[in-house]
Amino acid sequence: MRLRSVKVYLAVLLGLVLATAPAFGQAAGTPKVDSGDNSWMLVSSALVLMMSGPGLALFYGGLVRKKNVLGTFMQTFAMMAVITVLWAVVMYSLAFGHGNAFIGGFHHLFLKGVGLTPNPTYAATIPEQTFMVYQLMFAIITPALITGAFAERMKFSAMLVFSVLWALFIYSPMAHMVWGEGGLLNAALGGKFPCLDFAGGTVVHVTSGVSALVTAIYLGKRIGYPKEPMPPHSVVLSFIGACLLWVGWFGFNAGSALASGTLATSAFVATHFGAATAALGWLAAEWIRNGKPSALGGISGAVAGLVAITPAAGFVTPMSALVIGAIAGVFCFYMVVTVKAIFGYDDSLDAFGVHGAGGTLGAILTGIFANSSINPLLGPGKATGFFEGNHTQVLNQAIGVGLAWGISIVGTLILLFIVDKLIGLRVSPEDEAIGLDLSQHGEEGYHAEASAH
Repeated sequence: MRLRSVKVYLAVLLGLVLATAPAFGQAAGTPKVDSGDNSWMLVSSALVLMMSGPGLALFYGGLVRKKNVLGTFMQTFAMMAVITVLWAVVMYSLAFGHGNAFIGGFHHLFLKGVGLTPNPTYAATIPEQTFMVYQLMFAIITPALITGAFAERMKFSAMLVFSVLWALFIYSPMAHMVWGEGGLLNAALGGKFPCLDFAGGTVVHVTSGVSALVTAIYLGKRIGYPKEPMPPHSVVLSFIGACLLWVGWFGFNAGSALASGTLATSAFVATHFGAATAALGWLAAEWIRNGKPSALGGISGAVAGLVAITPAAGFVTPMSALVIGAIAGVFCFYMVVTVKAIFGYDDSLDAFGVHGAGGTLGAILTGIFANSSINPLLGPGKATGFFEGNHTQVLNQAIGVGLAWGISIVGTLILLFIVDKLIGLRVSPEDEAIGLDLSQHGEEGYHAEASAH
């Protein structure tokens, strides 16, 4: 009887040990991958890539003259390939590796140590490779956004060299400062100036938009601008592209929750609401000024709202998102229609008016409307935004924006000067007249026989 009791005791004890032991091959204390979170992040990665191609490619491609449509497509497509290789070799390490307050180190060169287990510093429930490839999609679209400012007049070779240098020396340090461990502006990991940037207001839109303005001014105007009319050759393509951007932006913003929980839901709703009221705001301003609302105005407003809500998406309530979007739609319309005309710069596809201006506005409004009930990032019980009582947050946002502006202006000027001296930036007047499709790629988007029918 005693022997049977001992056997039962040992069997129960063995069962408890097996039940509580770590799974085979899984070290005790190692973060476990959540399949739901990982699925959402892989889908979000695909959505963000869709924002580049086909979304941005179609949006920008439709806005240029038909002789430049393939050249414009190629600029975005090239970033999908070139930045991917650059990211794997060095950029991920510079942006998210251990370093100082301004730039990461070289610990992850060639993705060394970036495996299929989570990195709890950044995302505790998904493989670090998932986190890595998700962040890659942001790095792809950011330099692609700049191409809208110099559309129809930069050499393809110069665009490639400039974009590589820009990604290394402007995007990488900015991403590290805002999102990287130890970054100067990282609100989640104890940065000196905690700047709230949920999905890339400063990192993506301010840097690309301000760099776009600098590039447009440095290159000079297109031949004939503004005396000759240069209307979009296909608003239909741009319309499709803008709708793809809107859908893809859910991965951009809601995916930045890095998990499939309630914060992703909040960011998803804020994204949609901000885009909707911005489209209405732009259309209303255009209707009042021009007497008619246009399809181009509607899609431009939606993109402006998506830009402005990006830094705020994971920090604001749905009603605040509606307000941010409405303000952004009217503000960006004014920047594109009035301010550009006053100063006379040739920002071909309004990269600065939408992304630079909209990103700056959105970053500041984030500091005003951020709410700890949505995301207590600064600590439990602590106020997050101005209206909640954290009056210094607007100053922190301004510091982040100011740093992004400064790095973008100075860095872009230096890089443009270097590339210009090495290989030249601008196509010849003859090549510009022919168009980028033929002069840079030896092909045409539309053949004469097809267009005749």
